[in-house]
Amino acid sequence: MTDMPLLSLAIWIPIFGGLLVLATGSDRNAPLARALALLVAVAGFAVTVPLYLGFDTGTATMQFVEMAPWIRPYNINYHLGVDGISVLFVILNAFVTVIVVLAGWEVIREKVAQYMAAFLIMSGLMNGIFSALDGVLFYVFFEASLIPLYLVIGIWGGANRVYAAIKFFLYTLAGSLLMLVALLYLFLQAGGSFSILDWHQLPIPMGAQSLIFFAFLAAFAVKVPMWPVHTWLPDAHVEAPTGGSVVLAAIALKLGAYGFLRFSLPIVPDAAQYYAPLLITLSLVAVVYIGFVALVQTDMKKLVAYSSIAHMGFVTLGFFMFNQLGIEGALVQMISHGFVSGAMFLCIGVLYDRMHSRNIADYGGVVNKMPKFAAFFMLFAMANAGLPGTSGFVGEFMVVLGAVQFNFWVAFLAATTLILGAAYSLWMYKRVVFGEVANDHVAQLDDINGREFAFLAILAFCVLAMGVYPFPFTEVMHASVDELLRHIAVSKL
Repeated sequence: MTDMPLLSLAIWIPIFGGLLVLATGSDRNAPLARALALLVAVAGFAVTVPLYLGFDTGTATMQFVEMAPWIRPYNINYHLGVDGISVLFVILNAFVTVIVVLAGWEVIREKVAQYMAAFLIMSGLMNGIFSALDGVLFYVFFEASLIPLYLVIGIWGGANRVYAAIKFFLYTLAGSLLMLVALLYLFLQAGGSFSILDWHQLPIPMGAQSLIFFAFLAAFAVKVPMWPVHTWLPDAHVEAPTGGSVVLAAIALKLGAYGFLRFSLPIVPDAAQYYAPLLITLSLVAVVYIGFVALVQTDMKKLVAYSSIAHMGFVTLGFFMFNQLGIEGALVQMISHGFVSGAMFLCIGVLYDRMHSRNIADYGGVVNKMPKFAAFFMLFAMANAGLPGTSGFVGEFMVVLGAVQFNFWVAFLAATTLILGAAYSLWMYKRVVFGEVANDHVAQLDDINGREFAFLAILAFCVLAMGVYPFPFTEVMHASVDELLRHIAVSKL
């Protein structure tokens, strides 16, 4: 542990750094904006490393806690802290920000400072979501994080970017308003406290628990996104620039899943268990049905977007089986999905930068012109399919084992993702990469440059390291997950 305000630094270094990048002004200063953005992103990541190195894995209590009065008359505080459930997401978010800055280095040529600033500010706001222990602080960060991502999609996106940005914004905002009502009810029930930890101890009657559960579900299910409120995601991914798709898949989707663990399960545990069959059913629909939907896509980005919905269905499935393997497997899957889906969108971005097409039919024989790229793309496609030895396998296997403990048929249906994932990932890879050179456009492709090699190699290392040795990740979360399950079991008694 350290006396430094590491969580505040992780939040405010990217935010103030983003404002500084924004101040560099016009595109004449684009080289300065890029360099400053990379410096800020690296600094933001550097301050999160001590969070892991100094983390005490033997306790479930909040660590690196910061507390200061904010709005005194209403007992609203600037209250930060992380446990084994949230600390890894702060680090992942800061890490992904560095990758996104590198990925947009040469690709973004207009409004460079604004683009880089949007991602830096969004990184700080998302760290605030994962760190907030005050309900109002959480809500402010939760809503504010929509704005930079909305701008990224709406300004630097594709032809239908405005439609996709507005759809994304309206879907996520509508659910959040119901969550606000639930937060105000909890504030009154807690005797005027907005402390999330105080809310965990409230004796709430079952009727009220049900209403609160569905209020939270409205906010978090859209963010995940769960079937059937998932339709905004493919549109947002297809229209977003590569960096936007990476952050959307690697971090933004995790906000809803994190909300279930921080709010729904510990605050209304009886309602969570009562409605678990509903959530498990919706999760299995996402895993099976959306897997088939991904199989028929002709656009690479849309295919990976649908695969993200299926993989996040695995996450919510793991949460609502209420066993250690299920929840820890879901958390591992969330981290792995951050690496793998981010890498898949970066690979598609590499091709799009050269060909300006995402259609699978426009490619073929890419390996003949881009052998280095093809090797990286193969690794990430295999990880997306859940190949043993990659990070994609670990979380899915743990959730399937947890499902076996819960119910064999749930496990059987969940395991179909291993087949469907291989089908859509490898079939896409085969059509894009293998075979003879399909056309003159493919014939003119150049292999990845040093910058592209660097960020793909970093992600490849993460995917393989987590796949071969996941213990450093599971060790951090074990005590917190154990305490969450104990809390839920006690409430049931």
